[in-house]
Amino acid sequence: METWWDHSHDWSAAMSGYRLFRRDRQHRRGGGVVLCIRECFDVVGLEARNDKVESLWVRISGKANKASILVGVCYRPPNQDEEADEFYRQLAEVAKSSALVLVGDFNFPDIPWKHNRAQRKQFRRFLQSVEDSFLTQLVREPTRGGAPLDLLFTNSDRLVGDVVVRSCLGQSDHKMVEFSILGEVRKGTSKTAVLDFQRADFELFSTLVGRVPWEVVLKGRGVQEGWALFKKEILMAQERSVPTCPKTSRRGRRPAWLNRELWFELRRKKRVYNLWKRGRATHKDYKAVARLCRDKIRRAKAHLELNLATAVKDNKKRFYKYINTKRRTKENLHPLLDAGGNLVTRDEEKAEVLNAFFALVFSGKTSCSLDTWYPELVEGDGEQDVALTIHEEMVGNLLQHLDVRKSMGPGGIHPRVLRELAEELAKPLFIIYQQSWLSGEVPVEWRLANVTPVYKKGQRVDPGNYRPVSLMSVPSSWSRLS
Repeated sequence: METWWDHSHDWSAAMSGYRLFRRDRQHRRGGGVVLCIRECFDVVGLEARNDKVESLWVRISGKANKASILVGVCYRPPNQDEEADEFYRQLAEVAKSSALVLVGDFNFPDIPWKHNRAQRKQFRRFLQSVEDSFLTQLVREPTRGGAPLDLLFTNSDRLVGDVVVRSCLGQSDHKMVEFSILGEVRKGTSKTAVLDFQRADFELFSTLVGRVPWEVVLKGRGVQEGWALFKKEILMAQERSVPTCPKTSRRGRRPAWLNRELWFELRRKKRVYNLWKRGRATHKDYKAVARLCRDKIRRAKAHLELNLATAVKDNKKRFYKYINTKRRTKENLHPLLDAGGNLVTRDEEKAEVLNAFFALVFSGKTSCSLDTWYPELVEGDGEQDVALTIHEEMVGNLLQHLDVRKSMGPGGIHPRVLRELAEELAKPLFIIYQQSWLSGEVPVEWRLANVTPVYKKGQRVDPGNYRPVSLMSVPSSWSRLS
């Protein structure tokens, strides 16, 4: 709520053990915001860039590998129109922080936050801005006069908890909103291990796999058991011949445009800068080196982006990888409405809602008959010619043409491994595929997929506005052999 403080007050409202941050309204009565932060925290107050928006921001430094938390308090006057653009511009800017907590009196009484819908145009614009910034509103009870005027936003579900609406404080007509900042957001460090193919020994890999007598190992085995044995042997050989390395985070990754020449230019720029600071070079010398370095970086970026755009059809993964590095925030899945109309915010609950919806609309029926899909597998009266279904050469040809830039899916076998060892793996995969076709059985792992919901259009709280994209195990695409 607003403080109504101004410079005429010469008293201090700071509490013992707390550091006071305040921002008063300029040239008008009312308004004003204040923050009290415990002195044990390392806090830096951020300078306000715009006097039209009544907000106050501080950054609480994280400890160890914890990320800093941006905490803000805002007061939005009722029927605010003149400063609306500045307000939404600031909201979009602060939402780029990796850990954000925003509280305040926003004066939006007619928004039913349970359904994230509004009738008035001004309210709809606020909701759209909140959705575009991937913020979650956590206050579900009225805070003044039966309406939730005081709101709490965060961009991480694990950052804020224990949200409770208490009684009014003193003579105020606003209820207190009590919550805890859990501080569990960590910096962008990854413990995920990925295969380091640059240091891989594929000759050793090929030798280890070639020693396995596949016909003897897979003889008399069922499809499920045969696939399990095949995968076990491949992963054992892979562990000995392909080392792993930690997956680099966005901060630790070298820019794609940074080549050897630019690396030396940047080092030269830094060296001249240090000389200038020590008085051993002129400012003109440093500016000349900085200008030359800046021009080369711009040309390198333009050349890289041109190459990515030209080769986007052949290498989409590299193109979108570069695009994602330009995004300053990671898109979190927006809260969803379950079947009962309740808004769910936890990741597990969102997964259950989407899983239930995708399973509801999924149809096991197919509009195509077998002879339409695989005409070469059907002869005469519709019986399948099993003997001509799959050949070892077909399997080897498919393995040799795999796209190594694709992900390996839940199977755990990378396309690069399958293509490098196409000659050695053609026979065991041919045996497994043929057994699967003859028995009508498919390994359980081939029916698993990593499903990612992709937002299409409409309201983000509606599960029907998401499209499922599945990443399956590479060998599970055996139907392409036909």
